[in-house]
Amino acid sequence: MRYKVLYILSVLCLWPMPSAAVTQETFLVRTTQDLVDLCTAPETDPLHAAAIGFCFGYVMGAYHYYIAEQSGPDMKPMFCLPEPQPTRRQAVQMFVGWAKQNSQYLGERPVDSLMRFATAQWPCPATVQPTSGATRKAPDAKK
Repeated sequence: MRYKVLYILSVLCLWPMPSAAVTQETFLVRTTQDLVDLCTAPETDPLHAAAIGFCFGYVMGAYHYYIAEQSGPDMKPMFCLPEPQPTRRQAVQMFVGWAKQNSQYLGERPVDSLMRFATAQWPCPATVQPTSGATRKAPDAKK
């Protein structure tokens, strides 16, 4: 009997906990955890479509701002995407995986974590030259 109770308690402790539901508060994206929650909203969540759309929009907006910021003369890129570039979905999945492995950044601003992730994921070769103006193409919009 005693072992049966211990077994049941062990199973309950190891039972996967459901992820937190996305709330309107999550859409304020105050932390990297908020962005991860939006990007991983389950299909059963009533706000799933809005959360995924917001996630992709946030990530693409941060990337487009980075491109604009780096387009000036003599600007050295922080990261260098490979060719072919990952799709939005692939990039978001990689970011979520990175964020879960680097939980110390979950309380930081999401844009900072996105840049930290991209710099770690796609470092530039030492021979990369500064840009000579806005010549970079926009990323592939494929999902």
